[in-house]
Amino acid sequence: MNSRGSSRPRSSLRGWWVAGCWLAVLALPLAGLPGARAADPVIVGSKRFTESYILGEIVRLTLQRAGVAAEHRVGLGNTAILEQALRSGAVDIYPEYTGTIERELLGRAAAPGDPPWPLGELNQRLAGRQLQVAVPLGFSNSYAIAMREAEATRLGVASLSDLARMPAPDALRLRPGLTHEFRARADGWALIQRQYRLAMRDPVGLDHGLAYQALAQGQVDLIDAYTTDAQLARFRLRVLQDDRGVLPRYDAVLLRRASFPPAAGAVLQALEGRLDARTMTALNAEVEVQGRSFTDVARGFLDAAARAPSGVEGQGAPVSAPPDAGAPSAPSAAPRPSLLDRIVEPDLSRLLLQHLALVSGSLLLAIGLGVPLGIAACRHPRLGAVVLAAVGLVQTIPSLALLAFLIAGLGTIGFLPALVALFLYALLPVVRNTHAGLEGVPAGLPQAARALGLGEAQVLRFVELPLALPTLLAGVSTAAVINVGTATVAAFVGAGGLGERIVAGLAVNDTDRMLAGAIPAAVLALVVQGFFALLRRFVVRAPATRAPREP
Repeated sequence: MNSRGSSRPRSSLRGWWVAGCWLAVLALPLAGLPGARAADPVIVGSKRFTESYILGEIVRLTLQRAGVAAEHRVGLGNTAILEQALRSGAVDIYPEYTGTIERELLGRAAAPGDPPWPLGELNQRLAGRQLQVAVPLGFSNSYAIAMREAEATRLGVASLSDLARMPAPDALRLRPGLTHEFRARADGWALIQRQYRLAMRDPVGLDHGLAYQALAQGQVDLIDAYTTDAQLARFRLRVLQDDRGVLPRYDAVLLRRASFPPAAGAVLQALEGRLDARTMTALNAEVEVQGRSFTDVARGFLDAAARAPSGVEGQGAPVSAPPDAGAPSAPSAAPRPSLLDRIVEPDLSRLLLQHLALVSGSLLLAIGLGVPLGIAACRHPRLGAVVLAAVGLVQTIPSLALLAFLIAGLGTIGFLPALVALFLYALLPVVRNTHAGLEGVPAGLPQAARALGLGEAQVLRFVELPLALPTLLAGVSTAAVINVGTATVAAFVGAGGLGERIVAGLAVNDTDRMLAGAIPAAVLALVVQGFFALLRRFVVRAPATRAPREP
């Protein structure tokens, strides 16, 4: 009796100790979290389109070459998210446009043709928000409405006024496909419809990187574009003239926090006036047409700019604007990298580490709270109904909506809201499987343990949890695999991870870029699933195979 009674606790404790060790290994990436760094680098942000990525990289590399520590959080989303990131301190600086600052951030209701505010007035109005405009980059990238050249010729449309004069049946047959931000902006589609009195069907929401492909394939007839987009010539599109001057001027600038380090600000002044529209279009083409990385394009621009005569604006572009349908004519252009080259790019280790940190951190939090909640749900049925309903309700919230709620609630972007979101998603399988595992323990076994003098805590520790362990580990495994996939969404709020490549691929409609993030994420999910299968076999089966020999 004594021999059997002592062997069960030892086996159970050994299994739990091994499980804890492996979970500690999973938690090792947490040591590399941003909060663990001694020095605070300058955090550069960018929106989710090609030009913003490139400008963000130019800013980061400029700072680093001057000895200023800097990081680039790419593809953070729309203006509202980045403004909140600036004000909360999650981001220090990012590329923005004067028209967006006037209309979106400051709410200017200007009449068509009104001159833009000068930088001094912009800064006066931004002072209350603790923000500053600095470093005019030298080019303007305005919003525009574009359609296929052949379709525009057939309909006789060259301007937005021509579009407004179209007969109602023809206008209603046109299918607008607009980015989500342009549909929601005060200086976007609503302004154009109101000023030109356009009577058209409701637009379809599209990501900017996918809109050109949809237009070329005839799935939509009108899209919103940027005047420096390299894809305009590549897909032979006509930009409709804003003949009433409804849309404001969008001069590229750097928007930063008022507390931005003066030394870093002095370094960035070297970028003032160094980019014109032709140069920016050429840089966009290098990414979108030639398939080069944002970092390589930014580095090439800075290298060429360093060799250019000082004070010459627009110099430093390593290639010229694409003359023929957006296709670069230089014979020395580097070939597009293969999918394998994309996957094994140098940033793979960094992104993988960030991804593991998100998954392991959220999983440990879910285990720490989910197991006690599952035990409480089993012990108290009424409480259990409420707990299971609550964790089930969280699963119904779309991931991007949950991230938006958390950003607003926590007042920051990046790792923290992504970690909390993944933790909430991981709770359901952990809580439910803990509850199910304990419910499946035969009632006679705990009763027998109590009859032998074990207290309630001992019964739970030495009898019920060991028997429920297979089901509990299955829930943890499910939560881990789900979070590996869900963590890719964290890139939309600057938390990094393998989703960063997917977001970048969407921004430029590059399938290889997207697959370079999706394939490692899928492999990681398989590895995690295999790891928990081995863990379950080692922890659960090993004591059972030794049990008959112990008597």
